[in-house]
Amino acid sequence: MQQNPIPSVKKASDLRIPFIWKERRPVLLERFLYVPNHYDRHDAWTAVPWTDPSIFGNDQPVVLECCSGNGQWICERAKNYPLINWVAVDIRFDRSRKTWLRMHRENLSNLYIMCGDANDLIRFYIPKRSLTEIFVNFPDPWPKLRHAKHRLIQARFLTQMAEVSLPGALATFVTDDETYAGQVLRELDACSIWRPRLPPPYYALDWPDYGTSYFADLWKKKGRKIHFIPYSL
Repeated sequence: MQQNPIPSVKKASDLRIPFIWKERRPVLLERFLYVPNHYDRHDAWTAVPWTDPSIFGNDQPVVLECCSGNGQWICERAKNYPLINWVAVDIRFDRSRKTWLRMHRENLSNLYIMCGDANDLIRFYIPKRSLTEIFVNFPDPWPKLRHAKHRLIQARFLTQMAEVSLPGALATFVTDDETYAGQVLRELDACSIWRPRLPPPYYALDWPDYGTSYFADLWKKKGRKIHFIPYSL
């Protein structure tokens, strides 16, 4: 399968958003989709299929990572598994741009970056029934109870994840926060769409094939336990 070559890019400043804030809108720039915060016309966008030449241009399996941060984990995955297409999702432009820069420097033609709120991206910008696997890596735990409503893993998000996934798709939730891990398990149990892949307590504290990431290394050094919670449709 032919993949589109990625032109050489040497610095992060080569990625510029081509409009001022008051004219904000979603824009696709060199395998980078930017969806601004506080934008509310998502339903005007038609999800671009992965086979489109502006994305991957092939029909390889597609795996998505939510909360990709600076891209360490997903760039390594894209490099090690070239016959899989990888999609990095993060809400912060500065972090997403670092992933984009590494993608170009390492010529990772099987990687695509989406910058925006994961709830909006999953609901409006990802083709339905198109993902074989999803990883949610170290989402913000919003530890204070009054902020719990901001946590990514809620019933609506789990339902939307299922809508963009193929039958039998896998989902793995990774967190160092024990309280958040408990909420994730409760939400998954209440959702009933996703089924656990492990016996009770439905998580593991070690996942040999997971790979490495900034947050995984950081929290392990601090002595925190990493909870790996795998489910499937």
